[in-house]
Amino acid sequence: MTPLEKIQSFIGEEFTESPSPFMRWLNPIIVAAEQGKLEFQYAIRPEWLNPVGNLHGGVTAAIIDDIIGATMFSLNEAHFYITINNVIDYFSSVIGDESIVAKTTIIKKGKQFINAECETWNSDKSRLIAKGSSNLFKTEIIKY
Repeated sequence: MTPLEKIQSFIGEEFTESPSPFMRWLNPIIVAAEQGKLEFQYAIRPEWLNPVGNLHGGVTAAIIDDIIGATMFSLNEAHFYITINNVIDYFSSVIGDESIVAKTTIIKKGKQFINAECETWNSDKSRLIAKGSSNLFKTEIIKY
């Protein structure tokens, strides 16, 4: 089974078999998955909140970085891609009893570098929460 097929096998469910311990802790539900594009839903937990009860910006950034990393696995390549940078623009807050949806897109894929974006939305996709852009570098580390 390819990495993309593995992700697709969890559509509608929590991704409990991710190779990433961090992703397992974030515990997303897979909404959609195709090569170079993922959509995950996250239930906001109390430990993700800032002192005023909104989703912490650092958690938003971590979600964006993590799902963009998972998007690299959807390409079914033998090499591992590492994040070089992660630029986040925050547009709206999210309170603790909501959930968010993160959607990724590959903007440009070169021989060594990939530029990818992620948008995070409220659960009904009526309000953009944050948008992130990352550049990733192909390493010589071979995935298992």
